[in-house]
Parts: sequence; structure tokens; C-alpha cells
Amino acid sequence: MENDKKQTLTHFDAHGNAAMVDVGLKAETRRVAEAAGRISMSPAAYALVQSGTVAKGDVLGIARVAGVMAAKKVDELIPLAHPLLIDKAGIDFIFHDEECSIEIVATVSITGKTGVEMEALTAVSVAALTVYDMCKAVDKGMVIGDIRLLKKSGGKSGSYVREG
Repeated sequence: MENDKKQTLTHFDAHGNAAMVDVGLKAETRRVAEAAGRISMSPAAYALVQSGTVAKGDVLGIARVAGVMAAKKVDELIPLAHPLLIDKAGIDFIFHDEECSIEIVATVSITGKTGVEMEALTAVSVAALTVYDMCKAVDKGMVIGDIRLLKKSGGKSGSYVREG
């Protein structure tokens, strides 16, 4: 357990049935979540992405837009997620030349009654899938992984920062 508080799953009612969390009485607070993931690829695909010469166009530009769009549609993908009016969603890319991998970092913010962790995680996932889709003609062996929440702030549970 991460702390001394009693840990419970919040998406189940007293009878064990799936339930959307009632956020109606929660106070609106500023909430920010940052998530990251990685896509590893062949040196040939990596060079094409870096140079911007993939036949389908600007891979990272399209992946950035796809990630932002995904953050705005989480409630359509995750059954018990709330529809949110996101203030900002951004996607950044970090190249790791020695590994031929690209780290994808999503930051999502809102002033609202529930957090945006799922939105940040989904943004990373869809951005990585978009890179895969655009590069699969060159490398079908790409690997997407290490998708994780890095940090979050706001709300009743306060801040979280991933160790390491």
C-alpha cells in the first residue's frame, strides 16, 4: 500500500457492481496529470521519424494531434470515466538515439471535480499507436511500452510523484 489510508476500489458499489464515482459534491480544484510511455523501433524507422521523411507525413505532428484528441475522448473509451472539459492537453517527444526509441510525455490539466490521469495515460497510448501506424510499413516490430503516470496534483488525494 502506498500510504496508511484504507485502500478501496472506487468504481464498485457496496454490492460489488460497477459504478461511476459520484463527483457531484466534490469541490472544483486545479488538477494536472503527466504520463509517459515509449515506442522503440528499428534504426531505419527511427531515422525516418527524426528526419520527418516518412511517406505518410510528419509522424510526430500527427501523433501529437492524435494524443490531444484522445485525451478529449476518454469518456468514450473507458466505461466509467467522466466526460471532462479539459483546459489543456500537450504532448512532447524525447528522442533516445542509443535505443532508437521515442519517449512520449503527455500533460493534461483541468479545473474540475475529478482528475485527469486517465486522459494523460490515454493521450500517451494513442500517440504511441499513431507513431506505430505511420511507421509500420518500415518496421512492424516496434514495441510500445512503459506507459505510466509520472505525477498528478490536485483533488482530495493530493499530489503523487512516481519514484525513480
